[in-house]
Formats: sequence, C-alpha cells, structure tokens
Amino acid sequence: MAARSPHPHGASPESPPLFGAGVGALLNRLRDSFTYTPRALAMVWRSSPATTLGLAGFTAAAVLLPLLIAYVGKGIVDAAVARSTALATRYVIYEFALVAAQALVQRGLGLLRATLGARLSVDINVIILEKALTLELRHFEDTQFYDQLTRARREASSRPLAMVTDTFQLGQNLLTLLGYAALLLAFGPLAVVGLLLSAIPAAVAEMRFSRAAFRLRNWRAPETRRLSYIEYVLANDEHAKEVKLFGLGPLLLDRYRTLGETFFREDQALARKRAVWAYSLSLLGTGAFYACYLLVALGAARGRISLGDMTLYLLAFRQGQQAFQSCLGAIGSMYENNLYMSNLFKYLGIETAADAHAGAAADPGGSSLVPTGDAGRAAEQGIRFEGVGFRYPGAETFALRDINLFIPKGQSLALVGHNGAGKTTFIKLLTRLYQPTEGRILLDGRDLREWPEEALQARLGVLFQDFNQYQFTVRENVGFGSVAHLEDAPRLERAVERGGATEVVSALQKGLDTRLGRWFEGGIELSGGQWQRVALARAYAREEADILILDEPTAALDAEAEQRVFERFQALTKGRTSILISHRFPTVRMADHIVVIEGGRIQEEGSHDELLLRGGRYAELFRLQAKGYL
Repeated sequence: MAARSPHPHGASPESPPLFGAGVGALLNRLRDSFTYTPRALAMVWRSSPATTLGLAGFTAAAVLLPLLIAYVGKGIVDAAVARSTALATRYVIYEFALVAAQALVQRGLGLLRATLGARLSVDINVIILEKALTLELRHFEDTQFYDQLTRARREASSRPLAMVTDTFQLGQNLLTLLGYAALLLAFGPLAVVGLLLSAIPAAVAEMRFSRAAFRLRNWRAPETRRLSYIEYVLANDEHAKEVKLFGLGPLLLDRYRTLGETFFREDQALARKRAVWAYSLSLLGTGAFYACYLLVALGAARGRISLGDMTLYLLAFRQGQQAFQSCLGAIGSMYENNLYMSNLFKYLGIETAADAHAGAAADPGGSSLVPTGDAGRAAEQGIRFEGVGFRYPGAETFALRDINLFIPKGQSLALVGHNGAGKTTFIKLLTRLYQPTEGRILLDGRDLREWPEEALQARLGVLFQDFNQYQFTVRENVGFGSVAHLEDAPRLERAVERGGATEVVSALQKGLDTRLGRWFEGGIELSGGQWQRVALARAYAREEADILILDEPTAALDAEAEQRVFERFQALTKGRTSILISHRFPTVRMADHIVVIEGGRIQEEGSHDELLLRGGRYAELFRLQAKGYL
C-alpha cells in the first residue's frame, strides 16, 4: 500500500524560516512563553500547596550552593599555592559538605517533582472528565470535538508541572547568572556580554522547532485517532470475530503500519533538522567560551591573576554561560509548554448551553434564551411538541421538522417509521440530549429547557437501541439506572424481574456481583439477548420515573421472550406515559396512539384500527409485515 500523507490536502504544516522573523517576532514569542503560566501555576498550587512551596524552597537552595562551591574551590587552589595544609583541609571539608548538600537538594527536587507530577496527573484528568460531564451530546457526535479532546488529554498531566519546574528553574538560573556575573565583572564586562550573546541563536532555534513540533502534532490529531481506532479494532474482543472471519487482520495491520511509518518519517525529519541546527549554533557558544578561556589562561600565565582567580573565573565563565543557556532553554520550554497548555484551556473553555443560560441570566437587559410556558399550558399534564424542528450540527437538512404532537399523561405512544426517519432523534430531543433547532417541547406546560436537569432525569426511564454493555458487575449494570439506589438490593431484584433478566442472573455463580464482559479477569460474557434483558432491567431500576421510553427494546430477543417483555411493559406502564419505538407491529398495535414518521415529519397518527381503516402508510407497512407470517 502506498504511503499517503495523514494531513488534509496531502501536506504537513511547514516550519517557518529560522531567523527571518526579526526581533519583533522574538519578543512576541517571549511574551507568548508566559501566556498560560499564571493559570498553570494556580492549577499546580491547588493540587498541592505544600509540595509547591517545598519545590520553591529547594530551588532557592539550588541557586546558592553552586556559588558557594565555586568560591570554596578558589580557596582550595589558593591554599595549595600558599602551601597551607590546614587551610586546604578546611576548604576541602567545606566543599564536601556543600556538594553533599547539593546532592541532597537535587534528590529532593526529583522527589518533589515526581510527587507533584503524580498528583497533577490525577487532578488534571479529573478536570478534563468533569468538563466532559458538562458537555452536550452534540459535542460527542462532532469529530472536531474529539480532535480537541485528543489534543487536551495529550500530555495535559505533565505540561503544568513542566511549566512550574521551568518557572522555578528560570528564576534559579537568573539568580545564579547574576551571582556569576558579579564575580566576572572584575575580569571583563565585554567578555561577559560576548558569552551571553553567543547563546541566543541556539535558543531561538529551539523555540522555532518547538513550535514546528507542536503544529505537526496538532495537525495530525484526526489521524492519531484513526491510528488508535485501528489498534482498538485489531486488539478488542468486540471486533475479534469479524476480524478473523473476514480476514481483516492483514488489511488493517497494513493501514496501521503505513500510517505509523508516515508519522515516524515526519518525526524523524524534524528531529534531524533540529539536531543539526542545535549542534551548529551551539558551536558559537563553545567558541566564545574558549576565547574567554584563552584570555584567562594568558592572564594567569602573565601573572596578572592568581591560579585561584583563574580557577574561579573559568568556573564562573562556564557555569555562567550554562546558566544563561538554561535561562533561554527554560523560556523555550515554557513557550512549548504554553502551546500545549493552550489545547487544554481551549477544551476547558468550550461553551455549553448551561454557560449560555448563565450568561443570559447575568445580563438583565438581554432577552431570555428560554421561553416560558404559556399561562394556558400551566395546568396541562403531558408532553407537547410545538413546531419542533432539529438539524444536526453541520448538516444541511433537518432530521425532524414541523413536529406538532401532544402526548397526554398516562398515554402509551408508538413511533413507527423506517430507519433514519427521525424516531431516535425524537427521543433525544425529548430527553434533552439535544435542544430543538426551532420550536419547543413542553413537559406539564413548562418548557423542557426550564426543567432542572436532575428533576427531568428523575422522571425518565430510558432504554436506547444502542444500549451500553458496562464491563462492571450485574449490580452496577442494573443499578446505573438509578445511581442513588445502587446498593438497594430489593429494588435491583425488582428491576431484574421486570426486565426479564431473573433467569440470566440466577444462572450466574455470583448473582448480582458477577462481573460481566471479558475485559477484566473473572468476567462472564453474555449473549446479545441476555445483555438486552440486563439493559431493560436498568431502565426499570428508576421506579420513580413516570415516563418510560423504549427504543427497539427487543431487537435481540426471540418471539417468546419479546412477548413476555411487552406483557410486563403494559403492566408496568399503567398510569405512566410510555413511548415505544419498534418495527414489530404485533407490539406497536398495543399502544393507545401511533405516530408514523417519514422523512423527519409526522405523516399520519391515530390508533391501530383507525390507521388500518385509513389505508395509508401504516396500513401498507402492517400488511407487508403480516405477509411474512402467512
């Protein structure tokens, strides 16, 4: 298979020329290096104030110790030249103590960084998931959102700590640099300036390549998800049967290898270019150091400075230059970290409907985003769709349009129509997973958007056609239908019985405590019909719900099991509002009211007998299905 570019339009983002942007661009990059630093520092402080303070304290100690070691080193050389054994011994002991303290500080910094990093890894991922809980269904059905989530999660737990570490190191190296600069001023200010300027080109190159690497990784986020998905298909039990039966392994593995090799070539090319430029420009700093080295050595040879002074100046030149390079490196690293942190903060800043409503509430002069229920509807009991239309984000056509329907409290409603007609979209709107593009939905005379989320959820018991199969215990699979009653065994047992899953659970060795699925050790896999019974039990666990919604609840059941399910459904929904989506007309005919949806619009509605007498689309579909039983 020929390799192809993973980027849109077949081209990867190009890095800008290294030194063509000028001083203004460099200053802009220096400013950008600190854009998200305050927010990152606040995030780290919230995670562990004590550890952050400890990190600051050890960093301050790391500033002072190298200066003291350099000064003591000068004393050792001067003592040796003066042939003073006592003084030399004393200075060696001092240096040993300082070096031991420096080693302790470095170990302490490593421990604190590891501890703080582990704490941040948990806290930031929790923040990301907390944000995910506030997002709406439209976000999760948007591919661009997944790209954004991929970017936010990638390295999000390590970058804030890196920014804090870089900030402390920048401060440490600046103070260290000032200390060495004070020592070197006595030798020659121009030499100090030359050493510092020689380090700038390499730092600028690093910042440019950091930006290029960031752009490359962001650009290919969709293909990174594609790579992860192929890996999931090839190594997951959900897909193993078809992968083996249809011989999909070699094809998908070849795609994975091709995409992975493309990523490797891009990363390799950037790494090589980065290494060549970094080495070439670092020679400037090395050359400047040895020029200063020569001046110091000549000064000592001519007797203008002592051997101790020479040792001190050489160490100060070397350490000062390294400190300055570290300052520039820290700024470059902070610039790169800010680029990645921008992904996290942009994700956390995604606006939701709740944010929009909060903004409207905070603006007393603005018009309300949520229409209030009419006074005439205040006493109405039931569900009303008024001119409801819905278009999925990015779609040109409406999935539903001009839906006007009233479902009185306690009525059973059946939705009929071919796949894609808009039935499940109807349910998503009713459960407020989506907001109508036009029109409104009222529940008991009150706009659905005005209902508190928890109050609305408490009234709904729902089973979607694509129900989840949680790799948890049976207790959790059922109890997730009413999380507040997860440990209420009698309630869960009633839900199991109502969902027709009693035989399934009783056959399991550990009963409700049996782990389901094969993802984890000790799990038991169920058949499609058994999973569907467990999902039905989950829908029935919310006993307080007065609106029950079942979307193709028996698709995986045999005829006998299906009949029992609907007999229980009829008994359990007495006095409750029930909405059923099904393609099986023996089931549909049990409903009080039937609505036929075609092309996103209500085509006809009425009782089973009324619709048959009318001889329309419902009657046609009923007779077509009836032929299959003759």
